[in-house]
Amino acid sequence: MVMKSFVPYWDSRYLKNIDKLSKPIYKVKIEKDVYVLTRHGRVAVDIYHPDAEGKFPALLACSGYGKDLQAIDIPPQPPESLIFDHDIEAGDIKFFVKRGYVFVIMDPPGVGKSEGEFYGPYSKEEQEAVYDVIEWIARQEWCNGNVSMIGVSWFGVIQLLVAGLQPPHLKAIFPGEVPLDLYSRIYDEGILTLFHQYLEYMPNNPVLWSEKHYSREELERRIKERSEDPDIKMNPYYYRYIVAWRDKRNTWFVDILLHPVDGPFWWERSPYYVLDKINVPVYATTWWELGKFFSAFVSGAFDLFTDERLKVSKRILVLPGEARFPSFPELNFEMLRFYDYYLKGIDTGLKEEPPIKIFVEGIGKFRYEHEWPLARTKWTKYYLRIFGKLVPEPEDSENLPPDLLTHTPPSVSTRIDSLTYITEAFSTSTEITGPIALYLYASLDQDDANFICKLYDVDPSGKKEFLAKSVLRASHRALDEKRSKPWQPVHDHTKPEPCKPGEIYLFSFAFAPMARIFSPGHRIMLEITTMDPLPQIFHHKQTIQGHMPSSRPTVYRIYRDAKYQSYLLVPIIPQTPKELWIDGVELG
Repeated sequence: MVMKSFVPYWDSRYLKNIDKLSKPIYKVKIEKDVYVLTRHGRVAVDIYHPDAEGKFPALLACSGYGKDLQAIDIPPQPPESLIFDHDIEAGDIKFFVKRGYVFVIMDPPGVGKSEGEFYGPYSKEEQEAVYDVIEWIARQEWCNGNVSMIGVSWFGVIQLLVAGLQPPHLKAIFPGEVPLDLYSRIYDEGILTLFHQYLEYMPNNPVLWSEKHYSREELERRIKERSEDPDIKMNPYYYRYIVAWRDKRNTWFVDILLHPVDGPFWWERSPYYVLDKINVPVYATTWWELGKFFSAFVSGAFDLFTDERLKVSKRILVLPGEARFPSFPELNFEMLRFYDYYLKGIDTGLKEEPPIKIFVEGIGKFRYEHEWPLARTKWTKYYLRIFGKLVPEPEDSENLPPDLLTHTPPSVSTRIDSLTYITEAFSTSTEITGPIALYLYASLDQDDANFICKLYDVDPSGKKEFLAKSVLRASHRALDEKRSKPWQPVHDHTKPEPCKPGEIYLFSFAFAPMARIFSPGHRIMLEITTMDPLPQIFHHKQTIQGHMPSSRPTVYRIYRDAKYQSYLLVPIIPQTPKELWIDGVELG
């Protein structure tokens, strides 16, 4: 009996030579702890070979979580599994080695078994060491000189950064889950997140970047300033690291705390600043589910595609739900088609296919698109109105009293206040595909505060499905006018400006893109709140805090009258040509 593999994102109209795709004809042989000399010392690599003589293309994964973890022999786990671990991000080693690829996994400098110093994820030292390993691989007798990279998240971001260094033998990259701006990933629109506080990297020689780059006086000034920040002083999970920085228990998180404003520390580690230097094909992939919690992991893929500085061949695949780890098998055949094309010269029809493939939620089908946002988009404003309404018509009355929202610090209460605004029920099936923006007029009685904005799909029974979240630190409201679009405001985080209490400002929010068909009777709901902890109880609260909450009681006034027209900008798609829908195929 022949087992069949269903590939729902493939379309027979664009497939070529699928019978020539690399077949699983090899067994796997392993070389452990091979040391490669780089400009930052010797780094340790594991090499997984096909069990045959000859030269093969190579795939390189760089693992800040340690190379040995990446080969753990367990089946792929969904996110709800008790042993799900997102750090196993290299990909399916056996799948590719059996099909004629050498799979190399490295510990970056100062991590695992490698020599050197660890300055946190994506440092210049890490980037340069990966460059050196790529060129070392290309010189080996078992390599045909064609090297690509593989992996998601940490493994995806480093692909883009290294591609910006232009290693001569790097032929293509396939990055997954890639935020392009590291500052906005960690200080989410100016609000510190705890995600990197408990990042399970494996340094053997952690070094404080700030201690190397600042004078003793400057370092101590920064330490003192941050330790006196009232939000940090309220929070023991932050305070413990900043006051015990000499212990080097978490040098990376201390460096994060010492850089609350965007600048060179972040730019060195952010792919956005090297896109003009990348000269190899890029295929970005992500999962819609990530947009609910880490919007940059979804928007980053679309930002890669739309950024005009990236002039190479570029493609996007967006899958439903969230990946399974290890191996993320949902991607294997698409990656194989890509690597076979660029590393083995097999024409799989990839170049003839439209460059965007997205899963449309609500109908459960994939389809192609040619541009982003979609040219046929009907941009629709839903205005915030009195009595919690969201409607297409703006208010015609002026001087209406604002809606009030209060923030109570978590040091004195577990109470979380919120405001909600909801549309009328859709009378017909309605598609929303693209980026979504919120423009909100508001004032505060403090000089700074956090906004947490969330979108829901509400069914006729009133059941809510969480769709997306966007946040903003009020002092980070200034827009980067060159990068901003009406549907995607981008903030300048280099010079925060405190608010004047009582003054009304326009605050802009960018939600992660989505592709969703709302059934008749469903509604869109907007929620505005001030904190957003994850809904579970555990002793170590840092894992569920979400964004760092404010330490000050705050009253927000939300305006939505004829003078201050707050609104949600939504991409309504009136129709989709039949030829864009994909009928998935099966492989024998």
